[in-house]
Amino acid sequence: MDQKTEQKKVFLEIVQQLRQLIKMEKIQAGEKLPSERVLSERLGVGRSSVREALRSLELLGLIETRHGGGTFLASTHKHQLVEILSMFILEDEKSKKDVELTRQIHEMEAIRVISCTEILRTLPVWDSFFVKLEIEGTVNCRDILRELLITSGNRLSLKIWFQLAAYDGDRLDRNSTEDEKLIIQTMLKSMQLGYEKEALKAYEQWMNTVQSI
Repeated sequence: MDQKTEQKKVFLEIVQQLRQLIKMEKIQAGEKLPSERVLSERLGVGRSSVREALRSLELLGLIETRHGGGTFLASTHKHQLVEILSMFILEDEKSKKDVELTRQIHEMEAIRVISCTEILRTLPVWDSFFVKLEIEGTVNCRDILRELLITSGNRLSLKIWFQLAAYDGDRLDRNSTEDEKLIIQTMLKSMQLGYEKEALKAYEQWMNTVQSI
């Protein structure tokens, strides 16, 4: 095993041990973590290795260091993962497209689950979106997509979706246009009736329209 691979292995082991320690000691957001010296002793690794692991976690926004005050577990809303990935990964169009397609995979799976589950497809929330479109002529696009993920019941998929959706920014977090109205209504009604294929077809048509905006 070369030196870089060994260093990576040690780093991942330290991060995993830190996660276990936080869980075992029930450290909550805003609470202080043990010092580097204590962590080094408890984890059985050098202080320099602990320091590097903490720096990486701080970069991701998972922890925060306060000058003269120590290291604290950050609140989840402070995590900077989206911004960091945007800076280092999403610098070319293919990467951006991959993120968009991955987000859509989660949304399509949510539509499938809802369409095939009577208790989910008959929830009143879909009627409320449909009526809002009929009366006001518009809805917030992100609200509908988020509700799909929430209703599908897959919490991990929802967490991933939130990160992926952040990259599309204004394209999703906006009111629907007149061109989108009938497409969205068709998707909602097809899903309510359990017509999976028709709902997915309308969804794909919607996403094609979104790309042109």
